[in-house]
Amino acid sequence: LKWGIVPAGEATLELLPLETLNNQSVYHFVMMVRTNAFLDLFYYYRSRIDAYATVDMAHSVRYREQTRTRFKARDVVVEFDWLANQAHYSSVETVSQSPHKTNKSNRVTQLLPGTFDPLSVYFYTRLLNLEVGDRIERPITDGLKCVVAQAEVLQKESLTILGQSRSTFLIQPDFKGVKPVFEKLVGATIRVWISADADRIPVKLSSQIALGSFTGELMSIEGF
Repeated sequence: LKWGIVPAGEATLELLPLETLNNQSVYHFVMMVRTNAFLDLFYYYRSRIDAYATVDMAHSVRYREQTRTRFKARDVVVEFDWLANQAHYSSVETVSQSPHKTNKSNRVTQLLPGTFDPLSVYFYTRLLNLEVGDRIERPITDGLKCVVAQAEVLQKESLTILGQSRSTFLIQPDFKGVKPVFEKLVGATIRVWISADADRIPVKLSSQIALGSFTGELMSIEGF
């Protein structure tokens, strides 16, 4: 990950073995982000997201986001109640001041059929038969709002990744106000390149916001 030309840290994306949650088999997706030692001096940041979706990738089941900065820790859990078509959001935020301050919040949001969380929706997209010009629509929620997000397949590009030329799809998602998995990209224009083969591997991420540009490129891959 880079902020402008400055190395900023690293992100990892994992698909863990199947688990059982609420008496059903689910996929478990994990994304972790951490700033590097240099940036830690100015902006310490750690994040872990755990997302769970049904094995037929019909919708999400649970979403958890844990973030830590130098002065604040936050733990968010979103439980998907599909009997009531509701997302139950709970957040605990601790501010490391003197004295320590803890903020708690809870909210219930109505779900649209087939709603995913901001991480699981990427894995759903991997299953699609993409073509240039496609416009993908799918409901997503962060627990605070539920919207129909969109993503447009802009074009095919050839990129050199890990010393090899890869054909990729350039996709531009629009989360319609739902917080993406990278917190600092709220409101940013995001572009994602994924491999055009059957694996649909994310190879590059780019955004442009008022404070500059943010990019990420694939550095290693396991299991393929």
